[in-house]
Amino acid sequence: MDSLTRDPDDEIPSVTHQHPEDIMDNPQDNVKPMNNVTPEEGCNPRSGGHANISLAPKPSDFKNSSHSYMDHSDPDLTVALFGSSEAVQFGCDNILLGERKLENAKCSMIIPLERKISEHCVSVINMIGSQESDLEPLDHFVDQVVKENEIHAFIFVVRLGQLTDEDKMGIEWLQRFFGVQVLSFVITLFTYEREEECDTITDDLKNNSVLEQLLEKCGGRYHTCSKIMNNQSEMRELIDRIKRLFTDNNQQCYTGEMYTTLKEPLGDHQNSEYQSGTDREASLHLRDTNSQLFGSLIQTETEGHKQKLAAEQLIKRLQLESEHQLLRAVDFLQSVVQSQFQEPCELAQIFLQRLLMMDYRARGLEVKESNKKYHTQQTDGDSFEDVGDAYEDIFQETAKPADEMNKSDSVHLMDVQMAVFHCADSFLKQLIVTKLSQCQYALPLLVPNPFTQQIEFPLWTFRQINKSWKTKDDTGKISSKFQPMYEAETPMVAFFRFGAASLSKSQLMNSLINEKHNTFFHRNCPGSSRTRVMMDGLVEIAWYCPSGKETDRFNHCVAFCNLHGDAGDHETQLDILTEMASVNVAILPQLDKNDKSMTKIQNFYKGSKPFICLLTDKDSALTEMRKGKYKIGFKARNQSVAFEEIRRAINNCLLSTESCSFFRLEDMAKYYNIRVDEVHDDDCRKGKEAALQMITLLKDKDLTEIKESFLPCQGQLWHQWCQKNKELHRPTLGELYKGSNIEKNKSSKQLEMQKIREQQQTFNLSQFVKIFIQKLNSQAGNEVVYFLKWLGILLDDYTTESVSVLLHEYHEKWSTVLSLKKKYDKSQQMTAAQVKLERVSEKLQSATFGLEHILREIAQIYESCSSVKKNKKDLKFNFSSFPSLAAKMMISGFPLELMDGDAAHVPLIWVTAVLDALIQKLGDKRVYVLSVLGTQSSGKSTMLNTMFGLQFAVSAGRCTRGAFMQLVRVSEEMKTQLKFDYILVIDTEGLYALELVGRSTRNHDNEMATFVVGLGNMTLINIFGENAAEMQDILQIVVQAFLRMKKIKLNTSCMFVHQNVSDVTAEEKNMEGRRRLQEKLDEMTKLAAKEEDCDTEFFSDVIAFDVQNDVKYFPQLWEGSPPMAPPNPDYSTNIQELKDTILSKASNSNGITLSQFRMRINDLWNALLNENFVFSFKNTLEIAVYRKLETMYSDWTWSLRSAMIGIEDKFYNRIANGNIKVQENDLLAHMRETKDQVEKSMMSYFKVQRDKEILCQWRGRFETRIKDLHDDLVKGMKRRLDEAIEQKKAREELDRKRTEYENKLFIRSKELALSLRNIGTDELMLKQEFDTMWSKWVTEMTEDTPPLEDLNFWEDVMQILSENHELTFVHERLNQKDYELIDRRSDYCDYIMLKKDPEYSDDTASSEEAGKSSWKSKTMTLKYTVMYPAQTSMSGMEYFKGDQKQPDNKGLNAECQSLIRDLIHKIIQETEKITKNSPVGRRGYNDSYIQEITDCVKKSLQQHQSESQMYILKKEFTIDLSLHVCDIARQEFTDLHKEFREANDPRLYLEKQKTQYCNVFMNFYRGATATIQSEFICSNLEPSILQAVYNETAISLAAQMRSDIEALCENRQNLEKHILKFLAEREDFKHYMKYIHNPRAYFKLFIKNEVKRYFTKQNQKIVNIFKENLKQKVQIVSNAMKAATVEVKSKRGDGNMWFRCFTTTLTDELKFTGNSCVDLSEIKDLDFLEKLLRDSLKEKMINLQNSFKSINDIKMENCRKGPDEILIEHFCQCCWVQCPFCKAICTNTMEDHPGDHSVPFHRNIGLNGWSYRRTTNLAVEICTTAVVSDRYFYPNSRDDAVPWKEYRKGGWNYANWSITPDFCDLLYWKWFVCRFQKDLEWYYNKTFQGDEGEKYIYRGGEGEREKEREIDKSSLSRYSDPEDDRRYMDHRYLPCRKHLHLFMTAVDQTD
Repeated sequence: MDSLTRDPDDEIPSVTHQHPEDIMDNPQDNVKPMNNVTPEEGCNPRSGGHANISLAPKPSDFKNSSHSYMDHSDPDLTVALFGSSEAVQFGCDNILLGERKLENAKCSMIIPLERKISEHCVSVINMIGSQESDLEPLDHFVDQVVKENEIHAFIFVVRLGQLTDEDKMGIEWLQRFFGVQVLSFVITLFTYEREEECDTITDDLKNNSVLEQLLEKCGGRYHTCSKIMNNQSEMRELIDRIKRLFTDNNQQCYTGEMYTTLKEPLGDHQNSEYQSGTDREASLHLRDTNSQLFGSLIQTETEGHKQKLAAEQLIKRLQLESEHQLLRAVDFLQSVVQSQFQEPCELAQIFLQRLLMMDYRARGLEVKESNKKYHTQQTDGDSFEDVGDAYEDIFQETAKPADEMNKSDSVHLMDVQMAVFHCADSFLKQLIVTKLSQCQYALPLLVPNPFTQQIEFPLWTFRQINKSWKTKDDTGKISSKFQPMYEAETPMVAFFRFGAASLSKSQLMNSLINEKHNTFFHRNCPGSSRTRVMMDGLVEIAWYCPSGKETDRFNHCVAFCNLHGDAGDHETQLDILTEMASVNVAILPQLDKNDKSMTKIQNFYKGSKPFICLLTDKDSALTEMRKGKYKIGFKARNQSVAFEEIRRAINNCLLSTESCSFFRLEDMAKYYNIRVDEVHDDDCRKGKEAALQMITLLKDKDLTEIKESFLPCQGQLWHQWCQKNKELHRPTLGELYKGSNIEKNKSSKQLEMQKIREQQQTFNLSQFVKIFIQKLNSQAGNEVVYFLKWLGILLDDYTTESVSVLLHEYHEKWSTVLSLKKKYDKSQQMTAAQVKLERVSEKLQSATFGLEHILREIAQIYESCSSVKKNKKDLKFNFSSFPSLAAKMMISGFPLELMDGDAAHVPLIWVTAVLDALIQKLGDKRVYVLSVLGTQSSGKSTMLNTMFGLQFAVSAGRCTRGAFMQLVRVSEEMKTQLKFDYILVIDTEGLYALELVGRSTRNHDNEMATFVVGLGNMTLINIFGENAAEMQDILQIVVQAFLRMKKIKLNTSCMFVHQNVSDVTAEEKNMEGRRRLQEKLDEMTKLAAKEEDCDTEFFSDVIAFDVQNDVKYFPQLWEGSPPMAPPNPDYSTNIQELKDTILSKASNSNGITLSQFRMRINDLWNALLNENFVFSFKNTLEIAVYRKLETMYSDWTWSLRSAMIGIEDKFYNRIANGNIKVQENDLLAHMRETKDQVEKSMMSYFKVQRDKEILCQWRGRFETRIKDLHDDLVKGMKRRLDEAIEQKKAREELDRKRTEYENKLFIRSKELALSLRNIGTDELMLKQEFDTMWSKWVTEMTEDTPPLEDLNFWEDVMQILSENHELTFVHERLNQKDYELIDRRSDYCDYIMLKKDPEYSDDTASSEEAGKSSWKSKTMTLKYTVMYPAQTSMSGMEYFKGDQKQPDNKGLNAECQSLIRDLIHKIIQETEKITKNSPVGRRGYNDSYIQEITDCVKKSLQQHQSESQMYILKKEFTIDLSLHVCDIARQEFTDLHKEFREANDPRLYLEKQKTQYCNVFMNFYRGATATIQSEFICSNLEPSILQAVYNETAISLAAQMRSDIEALCENRQNLEKHILKFLAEREDFKHYMKYIHNPRAYFKLFIKNEVKRYFTKQNQKIVNIFKENLKQKVQIVSNAMKAATVEVKSKRGDGNMWFRCFTTTLTDELKFTGNSCVDLSEIKDLDFLEKLLRDSLKEKMINLQNSFKSINDIKMENCRKGPDEILIEHFCQCCWVQCPFCKAICTNTMEDHPGDHSVPFHRNIGLNGWSYRRTTNLAVEICTTAVVSDRYFYPNSRDDAVPWKEYRKGGWNYANWSITPDFCDLLYWKWFVCRFQKDLEWYYNKTFQGDEGEKYIYRGGEGEREKEREIDKSSLSRYSDPEDDRRYMDHRYLPCRKHLHLFMTAVDQTD
């Protein structure tokens, strides 16, 4: 039987079953390849000695051995067909076989049939049915056939779907006659009767393993054709397939020489075998024997090929094939679904997953069989009565059933390991070997490559293996050693065997090393099988590491090597092994003296090295044959005794120092006849050379000084920068807030930090770092990874010994300190011991040197260069490329340092840049952040490494410092269950770190805990052991961190992992542990709640926590005592359970995007830098998401408002046309469509947006707000329409009169025209006659109607005000004109009298005296700088001082001024509402409206006066304010009264109608009756159409402006940004003051100006919009005419009916007036009427269109509501509350929004007039800086100081503001103070002089200032980065307008 297939009992390697779903269907080639192999490929060796699925060489030109076809002519082919006769239908139509010649079927074998197929001459040898005939006569024919023909292909014909027993034996039959080599020439041909059967081939292969195996023997080559073989296309494709097979076989045919090679060894035996045909059974048996003999003779020739094929089939079976690349570590370092049962194809995946989780049971996997059957058999004759013969039933072999014969053995699990090893790239190989070592398994040392037949030495894979052991010398002193094993020098014991041995060599070695663990895999291990493919010739190595105890088996570290297979067959491995071994151990069966193995044994016996023979067939005890030569028998002996003898013999040999040699792993690379991976891999070699180049630079350097010398940027300067940054944010640190000026000191600190950055940037790069950067920039990806790996390996090697010494010294010093502490020793000895301990600790910190420190240096180079915006002079690469390099490292599986553990600081600039680069490379992927917290050395890193196969540092000498993050890719399979792409794992340093004793503080641990808990979607809390005190410490920190997350609304989760717990299976104990943990958590919650100032009592109130499911108990890591103990498999099981739980919880989370994670890092760290984390935290992500939501809210509200305006216009038209009933349901119905669209858009936004988890918290609020807005709009519209209806009703009499007038005028015009027609008067006389009669008519019709008088506004005002004040005094105030600027005054002191003044009261102390009485503490004066608002404050578009005397009201502060100003603005707004709501336009002017306004002023002032306890408002203020609001109302009343007169005065109305009736008169005179009526109708239509166009244009223009004008395209915050930019460009102080003190008015003004500018710049666009609207409206009217004609004609109506139908259709579109006089009843030709009206309307509309030639012709004042009004209403319906300190405006787009007011950027409080108490100096502090200081302020001129930190206690206007600490540089407002310093000083009558204002004083001369003012406007856009220039911190550079753009850029970035 061939080596590629076997029965379960065979010892021949198995192959993988082909999966039908993997078969590729090539429409151009019906020959189907197997296992994703192309038809031209079958199986081919992987290049470089690794497995690959491509097995065939590349196609070349087809050639025949006897013919040349280079001229591309068709070749001759010879094919032989064999198989079942049932599979073929002979006949004349059979292209390949023709008709069957029954007379002599075997003649067709001798004389091939010549056929012409596809232009080829084909010789067909017909052997169909030959295997069904007798073998004896057939042999002669076979001889003759192969001698006379060179056969290109053997066609094995099989009936599709009907596999017979003869078919199953067909390939074996072929092999017996033609040899094993014939398989390379076989193609299987499946035949069918019906075409639909072709579709079943996949199912047949899938369901029939026997058929699948048959196909595999033929290399997976098959073809399909009809049974009759009459399809030309199928035959042509078959011939093409044969040609490709010929090419694949290197143009070789099956020849007679191959057959002769098969026959010669058999000699005459074969001939004599068939001379007698009487005994057929004996003949068959003899033939089988001869075949076996033949196989053994050619075995040597084909063994390599067999191994190769077997290996390839194994790899296919394990589905490890890959055409283009080797297996990578990154493919397995990902979260995958764990399978409970293992199919063969899953073995490799699950083996690796378990191995990476350090589960040593990975080599004991159970394979799930697809069809399990009982293995019992019964013969057909079995019955209870017929018992049978016991001997035969028991001892006779039972024939195996067919399915059992055809079933493959289970895959040997060591074959799985080695198959994965061969298919892996070098990095995965290294990871596999490292994990095998951790599992205490033997490691592959010399590996035969089955594809290249080379012996490989994978030295690279050993580079990360370190072991530790303890040895005891003769004095009993124990010494520890920790060493990388590739350079360890140890004795080595080599084990090998000759021949077959009953004793398991591997099992014997396990008993010597660790009898409880299968270090070497042996035959009795789970997962072993009878056959193996890749193990023979493999040499494995394992080390025994002593523990320094008496129980040690060996006193020193000893290497054990195991050569698998018969050593005689693997001489290369044996020679290397025995040469390097200290002791050779051979396992020997009973051998003949002439056995070839005895030569080797003789050499060992004579050699100098110790040699131990283990005899499996002898029972002798340990015997020393000669010195160093031992033999031990094993037959029938106690195994334990024998094993002990072996151990004793080995120890004796090792103690023989004169003969004992030492083994060093690296020395094996010297052998020339093996392939060393590090030598033959160019990338590996180059990476090592570069790393060695760097390490060479470290030679002869003191390890504790290396970092300072080679990595200067991360040393003292970086630590200083970190310290100053913390001082900048924390007022209790350093001297920052001890001066009198916070801002000045802050800038000074920032300047110092900048200087540090400059120093870092100027450091010369060391050659060490230069090489590192150069290699990182290499384009060769693998070379870079090798370089980084090598560098880490060599650095560890370089530092290990020194660090171990320092650690030992540290523990000694620490022990001394502890012993002194126990004695309560406080002497100098204790102090000296602590000093020594500190020094050793510093040395230890300096000596720790790894790859992370080099990357930290790169980070600091990047940060320093970024800060100064300049590359290092000796840096060849731009520093901006560094983040991209780090991102590549992260993608490649390297961790990135998130927090510098030495400086306890996050390098934000670097981390942010790396994450940005990562986003560029991967996209903004979603990640699930998993972080871990726990005490030092509690197993955090080990747990993460085990869970995800990571490589965080875990050794005792290299504990994690700071925090590191690493990406774990989620597999495609898991992505169907999870909603993210990666798991981002964060490993952290341990809390209460031993190295930080003396420096570590609880605050540091709190920071770390808060940081990682805030970052993680889930945090694992790792608790080690059962120490209650230690548990309490960590729980308090953790609970406080979670409590903070709850307060800042970050949703996090946690799980507790309790490690090293004994008896984790005890349920009762676990329940008790959970109960105690729950109690402890609740206790810690109460303690933490006190610190965080909240009243939470239970941990479950802080975070969703289930103590039953969220607490996991883990056993100890090791199963026994290290160093030889393997990992505890229960630990791995618990890790898997924990991982499953984490993924289960994670499946409910969307994770966060990388960009969101980047923002989260910034937010958390910036908040942690401040003392009060919760107070300081600013969720940038939420802010950004909320701003986007507000922009969408602006769009939604715009949709509702614009729709409402259009609907309102329609209803106004209805009312004007006589429909005076408007129901609210009608309005709701019209708004429903828009409302539904908005709600649908909202729903989509909240559901589809990627930040929907954040958005959900505001969904209800915004939905409610939209609903309320909709309801308010409808109610407001209903109210306005009701007013219009009332107005319509009030004008009914007037309308009646108008109709009467129109009828009379129409009739009189007609009569006059008819009377003058016969006279023949010219047009001039007619016009004069009409004018005369018109005046007479108007006089007659209006003689009973009195004329409406003009209003005398100021007389009414004076009269009303004089009722409460003297008339002369009112006149005086009116004439002084002071009232005009009352809302823009610079000083209100003239209007105010303090209550301390004698004329009011003397019983209340002045504020100044009160201030003196409260200022009793001198220490407070020294310690704090206290601020209160300035004396004077003012706002306005214009400000003035004039000749005003210096105010005496010194006690009046800026806040009081602000209160008065706010009062004025409030009263102005209220009176404007009164004016707007007054019915002047409907009823005319009345002085009662003025009375209402003055009463409003009076009541508001009385209420304010009752609330004010500091001052009294003078009567001058009351009168001036009343005059001011009346002046505002005057213009409104005047315009409305004019409108009323025009609408209600009949004289004015009739005068407007004169032209129209003159035309009627003239047309009647000319006799054009029909024209008169049409023109009359169209004349009334024209103004209605025009008004409708104006209204629609206003809405269209408003929408267009929101699209075109950048300032109006989003929300109010975007609008404010453009206002600030406009103000900066204009540099007008008056405008600034208006904006600061009356922002709502300024916003309105800005919008109006933007609209005006748009009209100026876009005039043609506006004209086009207007004309287009006019065109559409005319079309609507024309359509209405047509519709009316059709409807009335169907009803046979007249012209009047037509007109009624026409006007009804346009009720919503146009406003009809004055048409009642038209009589169309006589018109019956409606088509004529329609044409007449259409032509007339067209003429008028053409004239109208032509009249609008430019923007000047469009009068937007005719719009019912102009575009500026629409936009103001849209943008100004929001919150306008201003910060009580700096006047910044709340940015919320909702007017009455819930929650606190807030603004992203505050200002200098001096802009609002705040000054330093008892000085004339304006304050320069900024709110966001001051609120974290330890100072006070005095609100409302009170003497009660309020701490800035508790600013909310200052009063109601302070309590509802959220001011988050922020240390960003508000360059805009700093520029403003510098630019307008003198204006501000004059405005507030204060100065910026003195120490407090020094920072803002311009030092240059006035000429320089003027020059600065003239800087070109382009300077605003010269810089694009807020970090561009830090020189603003120096006052000499402050007044530079380039900082405007820096601020504007910052504003843009926040949007």
